[in-house]
Amino acid sequence: MGTRDLILDAAAQIMRDDGITRATTKEIARRAGFSEATLYKHFADKTELFVAVLAERAPGLAEVLATLGDRVGRGSVATTLSEVARSALLFYDETFTMAAGVFADRQVLQALRADLHRIGAGPEGVNHALTSYLTKERAAGRVRADLDPTAASSLLLGACLQRAFLRHFYGRELEDADSTATALVETLIRGIGTSH
Repeated sequence: MGTRDLILDAAAQIMRDDGITRATTKEIARRAGFSEATLYKHFADKTELFVAVLAERAPGLAEVLATLGDRVGRGSVATTLSEVARSALLFYDETFTMAAGVFADRQVLQALRADLHRIGAGPEGVNHALTSYLTKERAAGRVRADLDPTAASSLLLGACLQRAFLRHFYGRELEDADSTATALVETLIRGIGTSH
């Protein structure tokens, strides 16, 4: 393993166990077995390191989202949405404790917001990617013409995030991501079918 990988592993472990606010660059470097100066040779700041952990050490949501543009008009929309939901369930579950600590300190939250804006990253990117995919599928006639892609994305991803919250809050076992993703997507596609 290279230096960068060791730093990422140490950062991911600390962020998972203690949250992002306690994951100082000094502690990350110490646990990785390097100096802070070495850490800064690979990452400009803690935010860049946090984004790298999310992209490279958390379950592959970023990889699935990166393929959405190529999936428009190909394969089943339901299958694609199930893959997104499955990845989102695992990603949010894995990263929940990392991110939750940010909200305990308003200054840390504001600094993180500013840094993420500066590097063009942030949690809305997930929604934007899925909304873009659904918008293109709507234009291709593969989903209902009256679909609101933004609302559909919010419903699916919000459900995935809520599952992570509830699991961590109640200390439950991780649900089967495949069956949960399938159930969420099937319900989204069918709607609630009210009689009134």
